[in-house]
Amino acid sequence: EVQLVESGGGLVKPGGSLRLSCAASGFTFSSYIMSWIRQVPGKGFEWVSSLNSDGGVTMYADSVKGRFTTSRDNAKNTLYLQTNNLKPEDTAIYYCAKSTQADGWVYDYWGQGTQVTVSS
Repeated sequence: EVQLVESGGGLVKPGGSLRLSCAASGFTFSSYIMSWIRQVPGKGFEWVSSLNSDGGVTMYADSVKGRFTTSRDNAKNTLYLQTNNLKPEDTAIYYCAKSTQADGWVYDYWGQGTQVTVSS
């Protein structure tokens, strides 16, 4: 059974940092593109970042580029999102998602999400 479990969210002041983690199990983690997607309450989903299977290629949304860093540890089956210089507009539920083999932009499994709140 595929499982994705996020952690590391919380309440942080503007300019602060958080490191989100996503523990994966039930599939060969090192074979798949993994992504971070966020949802602002009352709004839609926003793609944040994707990372290829060996961690050598990353992509970021313009809204987070230069502030967020995605990485993975395939030995630990874990995906990370380092968030720096957080802004109130980064407040959202952050999900990690596993891509299908056929299409990296199609997600077949999601975690339960972790809440990030940026407020003074």
